[in-house]
Amino acid sequence: MDEFRGKAGKKAATVAITSNCILTVLNIFVGLMSGSYALVSEGAHTLSDVATSVIAYIGFRIGQRPADKEHPIGHGRAEAISGLIIVLFLGMVAYEIITGAFDKLIHPELVTIPDTFAALMAVFGIFVNYSISEYIIGIGKEIKSPAIVADGKHQKTDIFSSLAILIGVIISNIGYPILDPIIGLIIGILILKTAYEIGKENIDNIMGKVPSQDLENRVRRIANKTPKAQGAHNIKVDYLGSYATVYLHIKLDGNMTLNESHEIVHNVENNILKKIPEVKYVMVHACPSGIDYDHDQKIDK
Repeated sequence: MDEFRGKAGKKAATVAITSNCILTVLNIFVGLMSGSYALVSEGAHTLSDVATSVIAYIGFRIGQRPADKEHPIGHGRAEAISGLIIVLFLGMVAYEIITGAFDKLIHPELVTIPDTFAALMAVFGIFVNYSISEYIIGIGKEIKSPAIVADGKHQKTDIFSSLAILIGVIISNIGYPILDPIIGLIIGILILKTAYEIGKENIDNIMGKVPSQDLENRVRRIANKTPKAQGAHNIKVDYLGSYATVYLHIKLDGNMTLNESHEIVHNVENNILKKIPEVKYVMVHACPSGIDYDHDQKIDK
């Protein structure tokens, strides 16, 4: 599984970096040739995308590192941290687009009318960015990588920029160039919205929020199906990037010997690790059946 994740993550990063390098060169070249300042700016934007893809891959690689003495449950949160760094890049891009739009609204003489080549490049940019972003997000979800998903969503915001350029070219050429900065302002706000969503998702990940009840239900079923184990309860799941740790209590016959209960506890742990690949660490506590007590108290009474 780890080898598959490594290869998939490297593939996603390679595709993102290669495509953005090509778009950077084309956007700047066509922008200069067609007289489109928006395309030249988009070229600078896609160049920043190369940096975010590198950041996402670095976070992914760090998250892949095995547990060590200083990080006993692994380095998984590195992926979510790199996702937050991508949010900062999105925020800076949104700021540039919004301030640039305001400058054009305040100084209409800055608005230029680009030629048809700019529109063709914008259409090409929409197609490439949509295809690449869907591909990267798909890989990120498959390998459960917050960093790769965040990079894919970042790539997807470039569709809005290319769409804005296309609409701006069309509107400018039919006599309403002032609508171009208004569209740019809307695009900047949409990018801020994407940054908020990515940021919230990765902060939830760092805080250990469980994305769904499904994993807890699977843990309960597996524990209860283990011979002689019953009543799985007090289940706690903590997500660390692409994997999770699980803590739970099970009920056992109070007359069992320590050796017997020890074996059953380990059977439960092994079954969960074997049947749920995203769980990397399990801790099981045995409780005597038939006795109810408060799990929050420091010492059982």
